[in-house]
Amino acid sequence: MKAPRFVLATAALIALGPLPSQAAPANTLREMAARLGACLKSTADVEGSQITIVFALKRDGALLGKPRISYSRLPGDADEQTRFVAGVARALEKCLPLDLTPALGGAVAGRPLAIRIGRGKKETAI
Repeated sequence: MKAPRFVLATAALIALGPLPSQAAPANTLREMAARLGACLKSTADVEGSQITIVFALKRDGALLGKPRISYSRLPGDADEQTRFVAGVARALEKCLPLDLTPALGGAVAGRPLAIRIGRGKKETAI
């Protein structure tokens, strides 16, 4: 007896595992930081540029209030600086809201969080 097609298709989807959009919500600060960090890696990459953003989240992982910059190191001309900061702002907007468990959402809601984005200059060996 042949299995119906929809059973085979369902079995194939189950074997693939969860799709990225259906991944389990972050349940720890480490998981939350890893997901946010991975998402923010897509920012404009200007060597030596660094920025630290302080922000707060709501229980549902959405942004609470307006993020603020607590540290910045922006070498280069004004165009490079503007491009880097704008890229970080777009990436943060794209990454939020984060998918959080109710427990983690309750733990981080309204609390200031900080993340540093960017990279330092490449060091050369002497």
